[in-house]
Amino acid sequence: MKQQMLHTPEGVRDIYGMEYKKKLILEERLERVLHLYGYQDIQTPMFEYFDVFGKEIGTIPSRELYKFFDKEGNTLVLRPDITPSIARVATTIFETERMPIRLCYKGDTFVNHLSYKGKLRESTQLGAELIGVDSVDADAEMIAMAVSCLKEAGLSDFQIHIGNVDFFEGLMEEAQLNEEEEQRLRELIKNRNYFGVDELLEGRQTKVTTKTAFQILPELVGGIEIMKEAKKIALNSKILEAAKRLERIYEILVSYGVENDVTFDLSMSGTYGYYTGIIFRGYTYGTGDAIVKGGRYDNLLGKFGKESPSVGFVIVVDELLSAFNRQKIAIPCECKNTFILYEEERAAEALSLAKEFRSSGKQTSLAKKQTDKDLEAYIAHAKQNFCTSMLYLKQANEIEMIHLPTGKKKSVTRKIK
Repeated sequence: MKQQMLHTPEGVRDIYGMEYKKKLILEERLERVLHLYGYQDIQTPMFEYFDVFGKEIGTIPSRELYKFFDKEGNTLVLRPDITPSIARVATTIFETERMPIRLCYKGDTFVNHLSYKGKLRESTQLGAELIGVDSVDADAEMIAMAVSCLKEAGLSDFQIHIGNVDFFEGLMEEAQLNEEEEQRLRELIKNRNYFGVDELLEGRQTKVTTKTAFQILPELVGGIEIMKEAKKIALNSKILEAAKRLERIYEILVSYGVENDVTFDLSMSGTYGYYTGIIFRGYTYGTGDAIVKGGRYDNLLGKFGKESPSVGFVIVVDELLSAFNRQKIAIPCECKNTFILYEEERAAEALSLAKEFRSSGKQTSLAKKQTDKDLEAYIAHAKQNFCTSMLYLKQANEIEMIHLPTGKKKSVTRKIK
């Protein structure tokens, strides 16, 4: 038991030192973009009542939620996703608001993945939601803002894949499958097993036109030109309108200047059941999952009591940081900390000097020199704590200045200002 206490549970980890500093820098860059687009900060609780993330809401399966009870016996869950919490807030705090609501947030989410496969069970999400607008302009704003976030963070090699749930659902309606068969078909398409799709539809004696549409589906990935082919398999108005909406969104994305950063993928169906229109995912290499996840969810707020169209996205900060590390993208961290080492009799002077430095905005650490440790040990310690300079207050009023990156030393006999 004691040995187990020394380790983190599977799927969570400790982040410290320079890695944590880089994560904070990434978060600051991302938040700056959201604020530039006019989004206002909001913070929601880390846990909510179970019903906020229940099956009818359309989030992850109940068995993948971290559940516990309060003293009244109510079932609570650690949030697996922040969007339903924002939807809840929008129907309470903003119940009477009739103008668009722009909210942004940052927080940890928790998913007890049944199939672990190296996925984090605790991850930081940073995102934005635009509530009260059902338009292609709102859809395009979200996609363009996600692109701006990634570029501002320092990422250049990525693509935002865009689909439309209505296009996919329109095809599913034409297949006329029972619930079990439909779920199987969704899994096959998600895993891009189109041989399995053909086999399933053959067994159901589906209409030839519908089979042909599903056979073409894997080819409907690419630039805006695929919409011509997509409209050819528009077996109903739902499919046709979904393709046309994507075309209109693309026109706006051209105005934003981000058309080269997007790819259309009409086989996308969405991770969460609450998506109703466009969906999009951001991908880069060096990470095992999407770094951006977003889409339209026009019916979600209605489940909390306020009918309002909405669209949003999140950036999975931990996945983004992993991509930076594996792509060896530098995140400059200014470390100008000062370390003050002093002999016991010069403690008052050292405290005064540290106070002076801190008043001027300099990060300063203090340590009284122990007789059993030499100067080199303290220099190594200062470097480990990202200090760039060290002042050693010796006896006889002498101060030794050490430039830690180079190791150069200089002695002075006056107080450092």
